[in-house]
Amino acid sequence: MTAPTTFAAAAALLRVARTPKEVFGADPRGAAAIYRALAKLVHPDRVGPDQAAAAHAAFAALGTLWAARGGQVISAGGRDYRVGERVGGDELADYLDGEVDGKPVLLKVTRRPADNDLTRREVRALELLDEEVEPRHRAYLPRLRAAFTHRDRDTGADRVVTVFAPVDGFVSLAAVRAAHPGGLDARDVAWMWRRLLVAIGVAHRAGVVHGAVLPDRVLIEPAQHGLMLVGWGYAAVPPEHRVPALVERYRDWYPPEVPAKQQATAATDIYLATRCVVELMGHRAPEPLRRFARGCLLRPPAARPQDAWQLLAELDERLEQIYGPRRFRPFALPATVPAWPR
Repeated sequence: MTAPTTFAAAAALLRVARTPKEVFGADPRGAAAIYRALAKLVHPDRVGPDQAAAAHAAFAALGTLWAARGGQVISAGGRDYRVGERVGGDELADYLDGEVDGKPVLLKVTRRPADNDLTRREVRALELLDEEVEPRHRAYLPRLRAAFTHRDRDTGADRVVTVFAPVDGFVSLAAVRAAHPGGLDARDVAWMWRRLLVAIGVAHRAGVVHGAVLPDRVLIEPAQHGLMLVGWGYAAVPPEHRVPALVERYRDWYPPEVPAKQQATAATDIYLATRCVVELMGHRAPEPLRRFARGCLLRPPAARPQDAWQLLAELDERLEQIYGPRRFRPFALPATVPAWPR
């Protein structure tokens, strides 16, 4: 296996690679040479200003993949975390298989040091929720096990690492939508809508607005109709109650108060959650549900519903009017749909 010879090719490879083997190959004797060649190509000091952002992302991804190849062990808080392969990621972090005390964990490694503050915000939001959420609602939230700052041995950069309980059997709404481009039957979307309102309602009771209720952050477990809301790095938390940044690829999804940097409220999450379910139903949504959704997507925040729990009760009434008494409806996805976080 040979390394790319241009910055563009190297950056493209590092952007899509999921495992060290895809980058460094299977031959351990040639892996170090490939690493050095890639490091020279994508080092931020070797590119112009127009390529700086891409270089920082590529160099960080290179370091993460190289560490995963070596089975790196990170010591923090008196515990040793064994780092496995990259299994996914988002715009802020890479997700890596890990192990501590002989038990599997999911490690979330901030990709760019400049985004450490967003990872710390996620930690703060989850700690606030952990203090307030009733045990029966904890399944709607990821289980944070630990958080610490780690200095990368190759780059010297400090990155925040968060440690979560493994998430098994869940898929994102983005993956669900991709598997059903023609839209889903509204009866299948109904349970997702209901559980999503519970998830944000739980957060709002604790004084936290998620701020990025988007398809790749809403996870479902199809067989048992489970739902989990992840990606709390954009949460609006006390005392400022503002969403700190936007997920750029979803910029058009946000209600106006977010780009305007105004205070985020329950109505902000309700707007985004409604966008998610409307996108899932597509043209298959019956008109009564379309009207219901339109009331949640009004531009002025004060004109939208302000209470997720009350909205859930109203949604139940509307669903019963359309479909009759609520009953369990099995839901399955094709085996080809990737499990989160892939």
